[in-house]
Amino acid sequence: MTAPLKVCIVGSGNWGSAIARIIGSNVQNMQKFASTIKMWVFEETVNGRKLTEVINTDHENVKYLPGYKLPENVVAVPELQEAAKDADLLVFVVPHQFIGRLCDQMVDCVSQRAVGISLIKGIDEGPKGLKLISDIIREKMGIDVSVLMGANIANEVAAEKFCETTIGSKNMAHGLLFKELLQTPNFRITVVDDADTVELCGALKNIVAVGAGFCDGLRCGDNTKAAVIRLGLMEMIAFAKIFSKEGSVSSATFLESCGVADLITTCYGGRNRRVAEAFAKTGKSIEELEQEILNGQKLQGPQTSAEVHNILKQKGLVEKFPLFTSVYQICYEGKPVQEMISCLQSHPEHM
Repeated sequence: MTAPLKVCIVGSGNWGSAIARIIGSNVQNMQKFASTIKMWVFEETVNGRKLTEVINTDHENVKYLPGYKLPENVVAVPELQEAAKDADLLVFVVPHQFIGRLCDQMVDCVSQRAVGISLIKGIDEGPKGLKLISDIIREKMGIDVSVLMGANIANEVAAEKFCETTIGSKNMAHGLLFKELLQTPNFRITVVDDADTVELCGALKNIVAVGAGFCDGLRCGDNTKAAVIRLGLMEMIAFAKIFSKEGSVSSATFLESCGVADLITTCYGGRNRRVAEAFAKTGKSIEELEQEILNGQKLQGPQTSAEVHNILKQKGLVEKFPLFTSVYQICYEGKPVQEMISCLQSHPEHM
């Protein structure tokens, strides 16, 4: 009889806490997984108490997922090495800016048979161009990593409203293992083997959502927003085809939850759209608005647009991606937000 698999959740923000609710509840009914789930929490003080103490006593992440109880078998741990010690399954759900540093700290703690899954929506710009977050984890920790991406607004998942999601896995057995850990009647998972495309969708859709938010701020209406979503999807597909390492991108992947569904959800809900709308209305900087609106959460879209822009510049492909480029220029180069509309009017798709 093999020992039950130990699970560690690396991260405890809005999405990390929503996933902890699912995992904590699921493992109580399964022999395959250890019943205690360790969740690494970046320690901070909330109303004069340590956040880990609040979670472990009141079983609620009052800062990032207020109003939803966490199962009592989810234990908040402030030291990363202690949380990851001997873990067999690692669920990564932190802002993409921090992942490299965290992997360096964890590398010797986890079990020999460890595998991971990344719920992180972002990409990194390596010296040779594009680097996927799963590749950073894979290289630094020497473990196989699947990815989970989909139309999953965290508070709706926490409220157990029905939704779908996609796991992309190069090793299908690992993808199916994580499906077993994570699936519920209201959180339905499809496992596909086109993992890089699944992950790219999760990162790139945040750029499109910023564009959609600019249109909302300019009060352009739903027809314009639909155009942003469609043109954004075209650029996502074109980008994936150019940068796919295996050279094979399945168009069907874009019809999974990680593709068109996540894109639509993020362009109508989600923090990137919300901050971009405020940016267009107030003229304040992205950094100011992130602090004002997001209560400590991090924004992924603008930073991803900068990473994508640098990669496109290296390859001489900036002109082929006018929507991605406009979002970058409005966020970082002081281009007026009205230029979003000019970009749509003159998009190569319309020439």
